[in-house]
Amino acid sequence: MYEDMVTARYYEERLQEEYLEGKQPAFDISAGPIPGELHLAAGQEAAAVGVCHHLEDDDTVTAPHRPHHVAIAKGIDLKRMTAEIFGRETGLSRGKGGHMHLFDPEINFAGSGIIAQGCPPAAGAGLAAKKRNEDSVAVAFLGEGAISQGAFLESLNFAAVHDLPVVFVIEDNDWAISMPKERVSDVRDGSKRAGGFDMPGVRVEHDDAVAIYEAAEEAIGRARDQNGPTLMEVQVHRRMGHFMGDPQSYRPTEDQEAAAARDSIERLAEDMQAYGIEGETLDELRTDAHERVDEAIEWAKDQPQPDPEDAYEDAFVNPPSGVTDDEPDFELAGGDD
Repeated sequence: MYEDMVTARYYEERLQEEYLEGKQPAFDISAGPIPGELHLAAGQEAAAVGVCHHLEDDDTVTAPHRPHHVAIAKGIDLKRMTAEIFGRETGLSRGKGGHMHLFDPEINFAGSGIIAQGCPPAAGAGLAAKKRNEDSVAVAFLGEGAISQGAFLESLNFAAVHDLPVVFVIEDNDWAISMPKERVSDVRDGSKRAGGFDMPGVRVEHDDAVAIYEAAEEAIGRARDQNGPTLMEVQVHRRMGHFMGDPQSYRPTEDQEAAAARDSIERLAEDMQAYGIEGETLDELRTDAHERVDEAIEWAKDQPQPDPEDAYEDAFVNPPSGVTDDEPDFELAGGDD
């Protein structure tokens, strides 16, 4: 878990450097090696590793628009993810999805840039597992700003009604874009939303990787044993703005300083050393993580740009076998044309 957390933090630090190249002093999201916007999750790593380290490749994970730490914890191909973020041909989606739309079918990972829209696919994956009598589970990550979205609430209801093996994980970083949590909801503890759907709800007050791991163990075990869904909420601390270039003028300086002071990676390192793990071991893990990240970024930067003529390839699903444009092979109910 420590290595994955260090990897995710350093990965985003390097992405930040690459993203800002060519964009300063005049900020232009079209300039530089990374196109579009970039949302970083520095400070939220513990939530990802604490949950995902219970999962197998056959388990499904969906992530929101701040996905890198979750993808790394799930075991995504780091080089191909980086190539996707750089918009290169060898990216996970051949450079067409960018950082908010990461998909790796090898490990059943999917991202969505639309708020709470990872919840319905997670519920669908849970339904598929149940119908196939498999013991795989699905996990949907979302931010606390998404807990009033219809997709989230409908997915909770669907998972509860059908007793699905799904765990919903709210990463509560206190800020929904520029809006503090208390301005949009009177529910301070998002896990209490579980009560309205008669499912277990649990909140982990601190972004302690071990505490999250223990809470997730129970929730994922319950799902894997076909005992239904769980709603988890984890308090995390966003160290950066909502997106790269966000001046954070809405956010009090004291809040930013407090988030920076609560470092879950340092806390885990201190805990491990207290249990007798040598500092040299942690240094080796850190070095290995940094080398893998640097290698992935340099590899991605050397990958070819996609051909503009291929823009529409893979964008639309081909018709099913046997169906032609001339005449459909099905009849609508009631015999209507």
